[in-house]
Amino acid sequence: MADTPQEFTDLPLDPALFLGLDALGHVQMTPVQAQSLPALLEGRDLIAQAPTGSGKTAAFGLALLHALDPAQIRLQALVLCPTRELADQVAKHIRKLATGIPNLKLSTLTGGMALAPQLASLAQHAPHVVVGTPGRVQELLRKNSLDLRGIRVLVLDEADRMLDMGFEEPIREIVGKTPAKRQTLLFSATYPEEIRAITGRFLRDPVEVTVDGPQQATIEQLFFEVEQAQKPAALAGLLMEHNPESTVVFCNMRRDTEQVVSSLEHLGFSALALHGEMEQRDRDEVLVRFANRSCNVLVASDVAARGLDIHDLGAVINYDLPTDPAAYVHRIGRTGRAGRSGLALTLCTPREAPRTDVLATQLGAPLRWQRAPLAALRARIAPQAATVTLRIDAGRTDKLRPGDIVGALTGDAGLSMEAIGKIDVFPTRSYVAIQRTQADKALARLQAGKIKGRKFRVRRI
Repeated sequence: MADTPQEFTDLPLDPALFLGLDALGHVQMTPVQAQSLPALLEGRDLIAQAPTGSGKTAAFGLALLHALDPAQIRLQALVLCPTRELADQVAKHIRKLATGIPNLKLSTLTGGMALAPQLASLAQHAPHVVVGTPGRVQELLRKNSLDLRGIRVLVLDEADRMLDMGFEEPIREIVGKTPAKRQTLLFSATYPEEIRAITGRFLRDPVEVTVDGPQQATIEQLFFEVEQAQKPAALAGLLMEHNPESTVVFCNMRRDTEQVVSSLEHLGFSALALHGEMEQRDRDEVLVRFANRSCNVLVASDVAARGLDIHDLGAVINYDLPTDPAAYVHRIGRTGRAGRSGLALTLCTPREAPRTDVLATQLGAPLRWQRAPLAALRARIAPQAATVTLRIDAGRTDKLRPGDIVGALTGDAGLSMEAIGKIDVFPTRSYVAIQRTQADKALARLQAGKIKGRKFRVRRI
């Protein structure tokens, strides 16, 4: 449209929201923001087919904050996400957008976390905004700890993934407890029949927006036909030939993730598995290590990887060709984010070859095939990750901050700032990435010394 606004200042936004946009560095709108925000600020319902990385979080975050009345101490906006990780990311983004709104309370309510603190926080006083997973929100509703009667804006983020994960029944129950006159925003990377059915029941005369992700044109997609027995050698060969700084390898079956990791570790890669049967704490540690670059290959199942928002991902490798073309598009959309170039490599056995014809039709272009480089499967031939992670058994509940860890490492431990990588502080644990060459020294000094004047257990993971 000729009159589509290009900058946020062209919109009739609450002035307080420009502080949040400045804090996040947003100036020009992405296509999904430009096409949806004028209608959202008028209170219209929305269906947006937009992939992760397209700017959709800022779009619905601005819409729900614009509709809020902070003076009313009641729940006014609810965002449902498929996973805890995505909910955490969305909540952080909305909090930054709300920088200019004083006394705004936002609660993140997800499974995998203790219920008691969430109940205590809700009992203290109602939040203005809740970002949560359908299962935990449903549980809190049944305990009469959440009141949705004041909801003005309801957001279903990654609706296709929530349905894939079996959340249709909780979503129906949750939506049934909200006012009929609410504004409903539905975001989905794909638009299958199940989503079409839901839109007819949940939305009123919605505006429809379809946006291709900025990453699609910048991803190099290569396919390699190999026998099943050659896959470990082909995977190792691709990793060594392309040498991406960080890679997610997708397997169709959970049991294969552990086998692939075992093979990669034997060769010397710093690899970890991520699958649906992991304990939440183990899952958190895997994601911390992948984000801080002490693990450079993450081998994941589709279910486990849903909702992951991994920045600067060098490559995606499909160890198995997904059965659904939409799943392929969703997988590779994690590389080449925000205009950067990305790399998607797919191994394909002769048995899987007929599915590639369907995929080529879906993508609207012929697939690019190459010969797979087969690595010699010898122990420790691969480069290790540049950093390792130290875990400190103390966190926010111990009043520990990243600066305290840096102080201990640069003080008693004698490390330079260049040797210290990403620091993550959780309620009861903290993680710090250290250059591999300095890790033993850092560990020994932290174990012998103190952090913030106190002794804590520290170990390498």
